[in-house]
Amino acid sequence: MEVLTGVMYHAVGASSAALCYTPQKKVRGWSWQTYWLAQALVCWLLMPVIVAWLTIPQLPAVIKEAPVEVLWKTFLLGMAYGVGGTAFGMAIRYVGFSLTYAISVGISCVLGTLIPPLVHGELAAVFEKTGAGWVLTGIVLGALGIAICGVAGRGKEKDLEQAHAVNTGFSLAKGLPLCLLAGILSAVYGFSLDQGKPIADIAASHGAGNYQGNVVYIFSNSGAFLTTLLYCLYLHTKQKTFGEYRTVPVQGTASPLFTNFALAALTGILWYGQFFFYGLGHVRMGNYKFSSWAIHMIMLVLFSSIAGLLLKEWNTSSRATKTKLAIALIVLTVAVIVLTYGNYLGEAESQH
Repeated sequence: MEVLTGVMYHAVGASSAALCYTPQKKVRGWSWQTYWLAQALVCWLLMPVIVAWLTIPQLPAVIKEAPVEVLWKTFLLGMAYGVGGTAFGMAIRYVGFSLTYAISVGISCVLGTLIPPLVHGELAAVFEKTGAGWVLTGIVLGALGIAICGVAGRGKEKDLEQAHAVNTGFSLAKGLPLCLLAGILSAVYGFSLDQGKPIADIAASHGAGNYQGNVVYIFSNSGAFLTTLLYCLYLHTKQKTFGEYRTVPVQGTASPLFTNFALAALTGILWYGQFFFYGLGHVRMGNYKFSSWAIHMIMLVLFSSIAGLLLKEWNTSSRATKTKLAIALIVLTVAVIVLTYGNYLGEAESQH
């Protein structure tokens, strides 16, 4: 029943990702780039190195043995993912969080799942195996559920606009290209992890076991950090906000600077948590390891929506909007069940 254990690890990782933006609501006196770079330093640079050092035996030897071209390829693909993350943040300004999430994550879900077996020339062979039809159906249902969730989210934003009579600056013409770019480049992260498999295999040969994927994050995540760093430094220079790392112009709050750094660190740890548990889940997915990305993305949207309900973000929404959300949650749940069953059938076949 390794597949079921793998899905449970994916659920923990997706839950961590769904909650990672929650601390941002408590940050005070910092511009976006200050908070974003502080948490990125933890998520993309510090945590991958620390966790790999703790979980990968003979880490220096593993890196030394890894093919240089694989290290560079993983790093450069990680850089592309970092550009996608920046595009994601920019898209939110124009089309809101919900539509950005739906379009970008929906694209990432499909492309990030299918690109690795397609590039390896294994896609046709993969879908001839037992349970493949269930896996493909789960991917389609997941993309559909994410789309419906996006429609519901946009409905929630419209309800808020009408209730408070505010102009949010919504612009599909500006936001849609950014959403498409974010979705395509976010899918590249899954491909980055796939291309880093030779590094993970070397780690496994040194006794890393199920933690073998942690070594790959050193390169894929540092690539994402580099592009994030460059963009945040550009914003700091343009808006003259470097001083926010030393002082916070907020009165009446005890140690707001320490609090902001602590919240940014918590965001980074939660965000990295999704990668850590993704790796633990991925190694257990049997014949359909490529479906890990779809399971993760679908669960991420599912748990993010549930977190929104628990935080009462949907309380003021209309009945029609809540109905769309309910349909989306049902479709996403069914998608996870179908994907899990497909993987279970694939595992059962491999054991005979």
